[in-house]
Amino acid sequence: MRAVRIHAHGGPEVLKVEEVPDPTPGAGEVLIRVRAASLNHLDLFIRSGMPGVKIPLPRILGSDACGEVESLGAGVTRFKAGDRVLINPGVSCGRCEFCAGGRDSLCLRYRLFGEHGDGTDVERLSVPERNVHPLPAGFSFDQGAAFPLTGLTAWSMLVGKARVRPGEDVLIVGAGAGVGVMAIQIAKHCGARVFATAASDDKLARCKALGADVLINHAKTPFEQAVREITAKRGVDVVMDYVGKATWQQSLRALVRGGRLVTCGATTGFDPVEDLRHVFFRQLSILGSTMGSAKEFADMLSCVADGKLKPVVDRAFPLEGVAEAHRVLEAREAFGKLILNP
Repeated sequence: MRAVRIHAHGGPEVLKVEEVPDPTPGAGEVLIRVRAASLNHLDLFIRSGMPGVKIPLPRILGSDACGEVESLGAGVTRFKAGDRVLINPGVSCGRCEFCAGGRDSLCLRYRLFGEHGDGTDVERLSVPERNVHPLPAGFSFDQGAAFPLTGLTAWSMLVGKARVRPGEDVLIVGAGAGVGVMAIQIAKHCGARVFATAASDDKLARCKALGADVLINHAKTPFEQAVREITAKRGVDVVMDYVGKATWQQSLRALVRGGRLVTCGATTGFDPVEDLRHVFFRQLSILGSTMGSAKEFADMLSCVADGKLKPVVDRAFPLEGVAEAHRVLEAREAFGKLILNP
């Protein structure tokens, strides 16, 4: 089968579409004919290399996948050949103290497709049965690949960690990204007033169409300043920041006293300067989040299936177009998800 693989870290030029052996489903696994896989910023980090993190090479990229069941391993009972399915990209052991407590993403053996092993940018993929879910009725394969990782991430951040309540103000920094477009909808689903920042008026218009109430072009005005003006210096209850170093200080200062900052990543750097006086004197909570639990995935997927949350696809590429897809993602030219069609 064909797969997107890297043999060295670097720019989009290191991405190779190669022939690799077909997988065989083991006991309790489902073999999926992948019809769509989506890109995430994680793919850029794996491709480029992450300081202090050794990634065995070669490595097949990709975390999200959607397609059809091709065959079943021994003991699989929930699916049959031909079923249209998508996957939860996070795999846990199901047995440790964290899994037993419903906190799967804290599992000591937790792994993401594409990060801790080969990924989903392939024609065929073998997945544990518990990670396979029916594709919601009426959804295309592209739509099915466009939300699992980002939807789970945003749901766990806002619902599970920050516990957003009706009437609160929620600021989403960089709302045009994959996590952001799901976060706008989830925050609205929770009953919040949503502040969205983006670097272009076009992206902000799309954020508004998804339900954002307050639009801030952070290329023109520091979002901390805009938030303070709009809220009469009060600040917002929750800030969702996965940008990292470039926005961290503004995010802290944009919070109301007693506010919550929730973070799942650091696309601009992981070592921000932080004035701890802003944290302890104003009694702020900083919440870290990585992916989410199987229960959170099921809850998020139910809202998608009911039409309360909608995946956003920017455009699709053939597998051979993966280098261009990476370029578009890295240049922040997309709104929503970029899809590969193996």
